Amino acid sequence: MQQRKKETVLTLSAKKKAGMPITMVTAYDYTQARLVEAGQIDTILVGDSLGNVMLGYDTTIPVTLDDMVHHAKAVRRGAPDTMMIVDMPFITYHQTPADTVRNAGRLMQEAFADAVKLEGGHAIAPHVSALVQAGIPVCGHIGLTPQSVLQFGGFKVQGKEEKAAARLVDEALEIEQAGAFLLVIECVPTVVATEITKRLTIPTIGIGAGQDCDGQVLVFHDLLGFTMQKTAKFVKSYASLGTQAVDAIASYREEVKSRTFPNERYRYDDEVTGFRGES
Repeated sequence: MQQRKKETVLTLSAKKKAGMPITMVTAYDYTQARLVEAGQIDTILVGDSLGNVMLGYDTTIPVTLDDMVHHAKAVRRGAPDTMMIVDMPFITYHQTPADTVRNAGRLMQEAFADAVKLEGGHAIAPHVSALVQAGIPVCGHIGLTPQSVLQFGGFKVQGKEEKAAARLVDEALEIEQAGAFLLVIECVPTVVATEITKRLTIPTIGIGAGQDCDGQVLVFHDLLGFTMQKTAKFVKSYASLGTQAVDAIASYREEVKSRTFPNERYRYDDEVTGFRGES
């Protein structure tokens, strides 16, 4: 397959100006990254959602910086020609801006990230500015921010009331002003995401935010139907690989038990010179 030119801050900005939708999918390991790159997705997000889909946590809060570095390094090896944005996990950007830069630096230097992503609004603006001043591209994330799920009281749509919607618009503008080049908008009413997208000069990426955002993102496991359980309203699964995988594993189990696998097609039945088993 012909090598693609990796997306950059400038090319994503150009896509917004040209009205060309941006595609983003999460990936958490080498194999997933290879598949996403083969599918010619514009950007990969190494999300701290790996805590849920890879490590089995109920929330993203237990995910550590070491976890993110480990998984992002694998993704980079699997998708060297795709723009890779890596989440900064819980608490790694909530102390001083200097701490934030130091932690983000690990993702850039050790995992070869192209950018980092931070959740939040007003409170993180100084940290966004510090990262940008240090030469680290930043993607923002507002609306439903999973690291704040305990504060929200669960995974709920944000910005449903006028005051809350206005606050989201203000936060989006502040994150852009701080220097972010991209903004993820999660689980907000379509009308709010549309207004934010119109007001910003940087691209917006929606997840549960309607079709007027400049791009869309889905979690790898949701997109391919690996979860086999109820998903959020905004999730569209384009395959049912979880069910197919279970069926395949069950078929293997039955063939082993019935000794129909391995048959002659999967054996080395050559004679071995000078070797005879016990008669």
